Parts: sequence; structure tokens; C-alpha cells
Amino acid sequence: MLQSELAGTVALVTGAARGIGAAVVRALVAEGAVVAAADRDAGALAVLAEESPAIRPYVLDVTDAAAVEAFVASAEARLGPLGALVNVAGILRVGPAVELSDREWADTFAVNSAGVFHTCRAVGRRMAGRGAGAIVTVGSNAAGVPRAGMAAYAASKAAATMFTRCLGLELGRSGVRCNIVSPGSTDTAMQRALWGDDAESAEAARQRVIDGDPAAWRVGIPLGRIAAPADVAEAVLFLVSDRARHVTMHDLYVDGGATLRA
Repeated sequence: MLQSELAGTVALVTGAARGIGAAVVRALVAEGAVVAAADRDAGALAVLAEESPAIRPYVLDVTDAAAVEAFVASAEARLGPLGALVNVAGILRVGPAVELSDREWADTFAVNSAGVFHTCRAVGRRMAGRGAGAIVTVGSNAAGVPRAGMAAYAASKAAATMFTRCLGLELGRSGVRCNIVSPGSTDTAMQRALWGDDAESAEAARQRVIDGDPAAWRVGIPLGRIAAPADVAEAVLFLVSDRARHVTMHDLYVDGGATLRA
């Protein structure tokens, strides 16, 4: 991609402080964008912002609708009209579906689904009025294939995915494109938390993910590797760029073939 393509674009990335969110921020900045990096973790945001003056850190809780609306208005007043929104903020609560607590279910949907709604509503309305913009929601391949122990996460990501597609349908005539990137297992803090603290057991867990687990009805990863956050960021970068100008309502799986695209 030519750097000039996204030069001067103002982008908002939620869940920006680490993992996939931080990788997306870095990828956008490398292409010349100015990024409003939003996250609940002020400390991690401050560290990220040290990497470039084009990274503008903002502490934001996407579950707070009023705060999101005020933040978007403030960010546009300070930085200029948002040309891209990337929804990355997410949480994972694992456990058998019948043992999930009300709080675990509600918290998961508050971030993974309602958070996407809040940001898309605030940003999408403004983009539609200007007749241009690109929105990408980072979903999950778990939204399309059942995962044992991940009912709340999978359901919340499925809700965010369908919401984003419906939004794309509604905003298409306004020139706003809305797409989804659905990663599989990616080497992030969230993924590593599932592996445990012991280095040897973590490596064994990594290999089990790659190999698959018949007992959990989970196939392996045909490409034989777990994704790096940058792999997901590259897919996001494509979808917010003009190279994807005729792509909307698409769900791009970035999972090394793990779901067999079921």
C-alpha cells in the first residue's frame, strides 16, 4: 500500500492498548494515519503512545454509551472527521454454558456487543452524513463455529458480527463500508491466559491448539501456526483502505483455516 493512501486519515481504534488493538494502531500509523487509541487501561495506552506522535491516547469504556458519544464528538473536534473505526475492544469469560453467571454473561455482551453498537452508532451517524468512511469490527471465528466453554464469547461475537453486517446494509448508500475480521487463535494476552502460567504447559497448550482437540470437537489449524496480532492487523488495514472500496458486509476469517470456513 502506498503510504499516501491513508495519510491524514483519522482513525479510532478501541481496545487499542495491547494485542490485536495495538497491532492495528501500529499498522494504521505506519500508513500515515492519525489514530485515536481508546482503551480502559490508561497505563498501557501511555506506553503505546510513546511510540509515535500520531497515536493519541484516550481512556474510554465502550460500555458507557454517553461516554462514547461525548468522546467521539471530542475526538472529531480535536483531530478532525473520523475516516475509519476499528472495534477491537473485547473480553473473554470461559466456562460451561450452564455454569456461567449472570454477571459473566452480561459483562461479555456489554463489551463485545453493546460496545460495538455504541461506537458504531456514534461514528456511523457522522460518517453517513459526510458520505464516506470505513468501519471494521474484529469478531471471532467462534461466532461461526460452536466452541465448548466459550458460549458467552461466541454469542457476543456473533451478535457484533451480524450487527456490523446490518449496519453495512443500512449505510451502504451513504458510502460507508462496514466489514468484519474474524480471527482464530492469536498470540495475545487473552489467548495466553487460557494456557496457564507455566512455560512448558503453555507451549504444550499452543501445540494442542495447532493440532486440534477431538475431545472438545475442535479441529486444528491447517496452516500449522497460531496467528500473530499483525496478521489480523493486515486484514483490517486492507478493509479500511480504498483497495477494499467495493467490499462491504464481508466477514473475513483470519484463522489459518481452523474453522474449515464452516
